[in-house]
Amino acid sequence: MHLTSSILWAVVVLLLLSMAEMRRAGRGKGLKGVRNGLARDRWRGNRRHGRSDAARLLPPNCTESLQSRDVFLDCQERGLISIPSSRSWSKEPKHLLLARNRIRILRDGAFAGFEGLKSLDLQQNQISVVEEEAFRGLWRLKTLLLQHNKLAMVSEEALIPMPNLQYLRLYDNPWNCGCTLESLVQTLQVPSNRHLANHARCTEPLRLKGKKLKQVDTEFLCQDSDQGPQDDQTDPSEPGKPSGIQGKPDATVSCHAYLYPEPRLDCSRRDLTEVPSGIPDYIVHMDLSHNSIRQLRARDFHEARSLRTLNLKDNDLEHMEKGSLSGLLHLHEMDLSDNNLHFVQHGVLEDLYFLSLLKLGGNPWVCNYSIHYMVYWLRLHPGVRMSGLQCRSPVQHMGERVEKYVDSYYRGCPKEAQRSQVEHEELGDTDPELWESLLEVQGTLEENPEPSHLRGPQKYQIIRLS
Repeated sequence: MHLTSSILWAVVVLLLLSMAEMRRAGRGKGLKGVRNGLARDRWRGNRRHGRSDAARLLPPNCTESLQSRDVFLDCQERGLISIPSSRSWSKEPKHLLLARNRIRILRDGAFAGFEGLKSLDLQQNQISVVEEEAFRGLWRLKTLLLQHNKLAMVSEEALIPMPNLQYLRLYDNPWNCGCTLESLVQTLQVPSNRHLANHARCTEPLRLKGKKLKQVDTEFLCQDSDQGPQDDQTDPSEPGKPSGIQGKPDATVSCHAYLYPEPRLDCSRRDLTEVPSGIPDYIVHMDLSHNSIRQLRARDFHEARSLRTLNLKDNDLEHMEKGSLSGLLHLHEMDLSDNNLHFVQHGVLEDLYFLSLLKLGGNPWVCNYSIHYMVYWLRLHPGVRMSGLQCRSPVQHMGERVEKYVDSYYRGCPKEAQRSQVEHEELGDTDPELWESLLEVQGTLEENPEPSHLRGPQKYQIIRLS
């Protein structure tokens, strides 16, 4: 009897222990709790390996790359309508590129898990709403690109989570400069925020259309349109009314700027007829190809002090004024191919001290005395790799290299060369002053072949009779 009761007691204890273990595993929710617990365990395991089940099922088609020890996450032109999950990537990105997608709204906490970002590129989407906590956690962010979207209003609170923000681009958005924008405008106008939204302009109301947010008088933002100055009610874009957006096209509106991996301004295929103004001084690469630019004017690039590559391919370029390339001291590559250039005016290339590549093909170069400056400059800069400099006219030189034409031009003067040699032998060292004068004349002929109307007055003049 005593043995039977001991066995029964042991069975009861085992049952109680089993039930307690089941409750612990399922957290008091039976088999459903156990299944949930197993699912959580699988999710945690996947997260430890850098991926969640959801991210693994629906991975965005983006690419990761490493540049200068920073991870770039490139999700441009992927048709995304929302911010991808931060658990989808093997390494924490420092730069997130989301340009040219279909994102419409930035929800609160949209960038959770991206707290290490240094730059965020959201340009050329369809963003019309930015919730106040959208950028929560991005305290390391230095660059935010929101240009070319559909933003009419953003509150000042949206910028608070980004205390280290240094560059903010907001231009080409339909800003409604009313009372709801007052706090943002006041923040942008703080002197320490000199690099925030420099080119953003009002679209509404009519009395402020075209006015930069940086220059709007905040006292008038909350006024009704019928209370504003009566002489401001006209559209500033009408003829006869000067406006900041009239005249030359503005590079920040006409072109697309990209900061990473290097600052680049894409102005290609924009139907431009002249070089746009307001080129940011930090731009390194500029693409003006496939437009209808006919002329480069003096100081067109005077603000583009950092340019290293300039692409002017496939325009209608006929003339470059002296000084049109002034200031491009750091330019390394220039493409002038497929234009309508006959020659390059004397002095145009003088600022290009570090040029290493010059593309000139597809132009109707005319082989006469006006083309000599180009050859003269190239011979003084032997480090420049040049291509495409061939005579298109006159007929007898068609297809000939311009350098060959210039050489043959001077070989057609054998009598002058022979006379110089005889004079050298006869003079010897007896009259150094006269000898130096003759050398100066010969050097002018051989080493300074610019057009005569561009040279200053000279002591001697040689006339070639042919």
